[in-house]
Amino acid sequence: MALIAYLVLFMAMTGHSTALYCLCKQGLSQSVLQKAIDYACGAGADCTPILQNGVCWNPNTVQDHCNYAVNSYFQRKGQTPGSCDFAGAAAT
Repeated sequence: MALIAYLVLFMAMTGHSTALYCLCKQGLSQSVLQKAIDYACGAGADCTPILQNGVCWNPNTVQDHCNYAVNSYFQRKGQTPGSCDFAGAAAT
């Protein structure tokens, strides 16, 4: 049994992941990032965790909250092409 658990763990650590994440681009103004947050949160992203005192409130930066919001939207849209653009503010 221990051998099977070890093999599963080994395969998980060495396997290739096809996971995609949507992140806000660095160097953009806070107003551009905030627009991406507002759109994502209003169009289907689960933004409850980044509300004040939410589980993902910290780090409390516009960049980090933007990353969370756009990725939540992207994942909820099934990683479909075009669902990680936000007027050029984000990319996979």
